[in-house]
Amino acid sequence: MTPDPTVTIRPVTDADWPAVWPILSEVVTTGETMPYDPAMTSGSARDMWIERPPGRTVVALLDGEIAGTAKMSANRPGRGAHVSTASFMVAAGARGRGVGTALCRDALSWARSAGFAGMQFNAVVETNTSAVALYQREGFQIVGTVPRSFEHPTHGRVGLHVMYQEF
Repeated sequence: MTPDPTVTIRPVTDADWPAVWPILSEVVTTGETMPYDPAMTSGSARDMWIERPPGRTVVALLDGEIAGTAKMSANRPGRGAHVSTASFMVAAGARGRGVGTALCRDALSWARSAGFAGMQFNAVVETNTSAVALYQREGFQIVGTVPRSFEHPTHGRVGLHVMYQEF
């Protein structure tokens, strides 16, 4: 999918949180794609989502409105710090319009320019087939699946893929 030309990515600001929080809340409480605690508060979500430099958190604007967000950083400290990671959330009403693709491409560009050797996703829910397909289109491979490690609200226990792209 080619991102919608009206998708713009920019760094998150403090003023964006009132628009970012409902996206995170909806994605997490739906419980289908992210392994975060659905009881998290706005404050705890903000502490978890907003990366401190050298990490980065961004928002995706679709027609001028915040429609998604991403965070990116080193996957691990120390001897694992040469590999990056990222997480993405897109508002339900904006899905299928290239927001996730634009966020993924932005994260990959950031990681390459920051000198990382690759990007690893640690927990991609296997039933999130649109995300899996997007990541594969962008060059990621499934390097392993941890079976029955995610409690999906309708499918029960499903696997979490580890996905990787070497630069």
